[in-house]
Amino acid sequence: MVSYRLFLLSFVFLSMSCVAVGQNSTGTTPQEMNNAIAKATSFLRDYGQQPDGSFSPQSGPAITALVVKALVQNGTPARDPMVERGIEYILTFQQPDGGIYQQESAVANYETSIAMLALHACNASRQYQEVIYRAEQFLTAIQWDESEGNVPADPEYGGAGYGRHERPDLSNTAFLIDALQEIGTGSDNAAIQRALIFVSRSQNLEGVHNTLPFATKNPDGGFYYTPANGGESQAGKTATGGLRSYGSMTYAGLKSMIYAGVSSDDPRVLAAMNWLRRNYTFKENPGLGEAGLYYYLHTAAKALDALGNDEFIDVEGVSHEWRKDLAAVILSTQQANGSWVNDNPRWLEGDAHLVTSYALLALSYSRASPAHEVD
Repeated sequence: MVSYRLFLLSFVFLSMSCVAVGQNSTGTTPQEMNNAIAKATSFLRDYGQQPDGSFSPQSGPAITALVVKALVQNGTPARDPMVERGIEYILTFQQPDGGIYQQESAVANYETSIAMLALHACNASRQYQEVIYRAEQFLTAIQWDESEGNVPADPEYGGAGYGRHERPDLSNTAFLIDALQEIGTGSDNAAIQRALIFVSRSQNLEGVHNTLPFATKNPDGGFYYTPANGGESQAGKTATGGLRSYGSMTYAGLKSMIYAGVSSDDPRVLAAMNWLRRNYTFKENPGLGEAGLYYYLHTAAKALDALGNDEFIDVEGVSHEWRKDLAAVILSTQQANGSWVNDNPRWLEGDAHLVTSYALLALSYSRASPAHEVD
């Protein structure tokens, strides 16, 4: 992570002549953040958990796992009864193939990846080590590679989809990389490096790592949803037929490249940073508005934390204390009962348990110091 800190510091020093310090007088204090986290924890404790330990049980283990992860990452002990019941519920979804998902699930990669994050957060005594290991084997087995009949030249290669044989996309691939990185897998791991091939092809940047036609039609350096199956962006297409970049996928792509060991001076990192400098905001998901806003806030927070610097210089040369900016936006949208919910329900963001988890996870990175590198 040191190289990334030096990289971000170089932005600061090179931009000092035109930096305008501002937009950071948010008034957000550590106590206000602690109060918001306490209110959200009370909401989940008093109104969220079902007798079987689940949150939003219609979603299977995924939202419960996100809740557990968010609680523990914000200081709730792993031995808290609410957390323990959540873990017990998650473990009921273990499958013979090692995955952790609902039977007949169409989102097995997503469910298993998030379950791994929750189990690892509660694994101080290594009691879940075998479960995590088997889940890791499952995830890498369903990754699109030679075992799926692919070769590295295929657009699908290295990606992860919602489940076995499901078309790969950058969101699921980022969750796969997150899960592997979280449990201590090195950046040189074969599965992570395969995933990096797919991540690179999801970027609007032509080069040796991406020879697909999409980047030439919209060469802005951002990321889109998937290059597979003819390509798709949730933000739509440009007038020339290019795939529009958008915020949540650009932060997901950048974070994935960091975890895969891509250097700070690599053209892919530089292009992604330039796109984000042009689109710095936490008030919307750039390119999608309110759609997927809290997924965006969580992904942005985790990516910026991985970069390892408290300041972010936008394209105008304005220096932002991104942790304060992010916390201010999140605290301003908390509901009276302690939860968060998106007025735009796309991608399940009408579910208060899911959105509260995203908000809490984002706040955990807002509270972190630059030395904070992994969950």
